[in-house]
Amino acid sequence: MIGIITGVCVFILIITILIIIYHNKYQFCFIKIDKAEEDIEIYLEKKKELLERTIPIINKELKKKDFLEEVPLLIEKGLNHFELHNSLKTAYNELFKTIDDNEKLLKSDTLVKIIDELNNNEEDIIGAIKFYNDTVVELNKLVSSFPSNLVAFCCRYKKKEFYNNEKREIFEILNER
Repeated sequence: MIGIITGVCVFILIITILIIIYHNKYQFCFIKIDKAEEDIEIYLEKKKELLERTIPIINKELKKKDFLEEVPLLIEKGLNHFELHNSLKTAYNELFKTIDDNEKLLKSDTLVKIIDELNNNEEDIIGAIKFYNDTVVELNKLVSSFPSNLVAFCCRYKKKEFYNNEKREIFEILNER
């Protein structure tokens, strides 16, 4: 009788330890994802500010009035990080297309400095997105694999979306194995 009670207690202890371990893994993933989202938000705001600083320079040099006019309004639109990233990426590409078409713009030292800052910022964004996507892969593996999926079910943890389709495709390929 004591052996059965001891066995049940050991079993309950092992289950409890496993639940705690997997719950902590989830919490660590959520902390990393929150940090990555904060970093991405900061970098996107900086990118928006840098793009806004290019507008008067380009408008003055090319005698335009409507260059990247949507950029200052992006934050007020209430876009999520994914949508804001895509909108700013479009504006970023439009800026470089305009510069390629009008190389005289590169004579402006101020614009060249802003472009350098934009390029550095773009590298920071890419790094933060990679960190976010890698952490989402880790989280999604936990949500979809046994026994951590039992903790996910009990705590109602769900899979997160990736920043780009490439990671999603890789995850789905790995998931099929």
